[in-house]
Amino acid sequence: MDKSILNNRLLSVDVLRGFDLLMIIVADRFFYNLNVAAKTDFTKTLADQFEHPEWLGFHIYDVIMPLFLFVVGVVVPFSLGKRNSGSDRSLYVHIFRRFVILFILGWIVQGNLLFLDSTKFHIFSNTLQAIAVGYLFSCFAYLNLSKKGRYMFFIFCLVLYAVLLAVPNFFGHHFELLPNKNLPIYIDQQVFGHFYDQTQYSWLLTGLGFTATTLSGLFAGELLLSSLPRPKIALYLALVGVIAFSLSLIIGIWHPIIKKIWTSSFVLFSSGISFVLLALFYWIIDVKGYTKWAYPFRVIGVNAIAAYVGSHVLNFSLIAKQLVFGFEQFTGAYYDAFCDLIGFGILYFILWYMHKNKTYIKV
Repeated sequence: MDKSILNNRLLSVDVLRGFDLLMIIVADRFFYNLNVAAKTDFTKTLADQFEHPEWLGFHIYDVIMPLFLFVVGVVVPFSLGKRNSGSDRSLYVHIFRRFVILFILGWIVQGNLLFLDSTKFHIFSNTLQAIAVGYLFSCFAYLNLSKKGRYMFFIFCLVLYAVLLAVPNFFGHHFELLPNKNLPIYIDQQVFGHFYDQTQYSWLLTGLGFTATTLSGLFAGELLLSSLPRPKIALYLALVGVIAFSLSLIIGIWHPIIKKIWTSSFVLFSSGISFVLLALFYWIIDVKGYTKWAYPFRVIGVNAIAAYVGSHVLNFSLIAKQLVFGFEQFTGAYYDAFCDLIGFGILYFILWYMHKNKTYIKV
C-alpha cells in the first residue's frame, strides 16, 4: 500500500482509466438488469452492446479490456522513463514482482483460487493476467529496444500472430477462425489440460496480441511525454487512432476482428478506439482545462486495482440488497438494477474515502 502518488501523472490518463473501470464494475450488470425490467428495444440495444458478440464483430463492451491494457502501456514511459536502464537488476525485479502479483490477483478474481479446489482452478483466465503479460513484455521492450526496435517488435507480434492463425494445419490438426476450432484454443487446451477454463477465449498464444495492445499504449505514452505542443499531441493521438481503426477494417476483410482470440485486426481496431478516446480526454482535460467533471472518474482511476479486484471478489449488489431491501416494494422489476447502482455507490464511497486519505493500492 502506497500513500503517495508521484507528480508525473496526467490527469486525463487517470480519468480515462476511471472511465474504463466504471464500465467494468457496473455497466454490464446494470444494463442487463435494466433490460430485464424494461424490456424495450432501446434497453435491449444497450444490454447487447455491453455483452461480447458470439464470435465475429465488435460491441462497445469489447473495448473495455483492451483499453485497460492500453492505459497500462501509456503509463510505462512515465514510470520507467527516468530509470531507462536495461542493466538495472532491481528494476527487473520490480517488473517481475508486478507480473507475479497481477497473475495471483487474476487467480483470485477469475481463476477460482478462493474455492480451494484444484478441479475449479484456471491457470490463465483473466484480464489482470493478460495485463501482466502485456506489461512484462512491453517493459522489456521499453528498457532494451530503441524506439524503432519497439515499433518493429509491435509489427512482429501482429504479423506473427496473423500468420499463425492463417496456417490451416498444425500438429496434424486442421484449424480455422471458428469457435473451438482454432489454433489458440487448441494450444490452451493442450497446455492447461484440466486447468483450461472451457470458454471460447484464448490466452497463451493470444499473449502476442496482449503485448501488441499494451505496446500501442506505450507509444501513446511516449507521444504524451514528447516536447510537442499539447494541441498537436491531441491531434496526433486522434490521427493515429483513426488510421489504426481504418486499417483494421481493411485487414478485417481477410483477417476478421475477433475479440475472443484477440486477432491482430482486433488489436488495431481496439487500439485505434483507445487512441481516439485518449485524444478526447487529453484534449478536454489537459489542453482545454475542463477538469471539474472528471473528479469522480479520477477517484476510481487512481485506485484501479482496488476497484477491479474489489468489484469481482465482493458482490456489492448483494451487499446493497441487505441494506435497501425495503425499496423493493417501490422499485418492482427495477429492484436489481437499482441495487446495482447502490452497490456501485458503496464501492465508490470506499474508493473516495481512500482517495481522500491518500491511500492508494499499487502492485
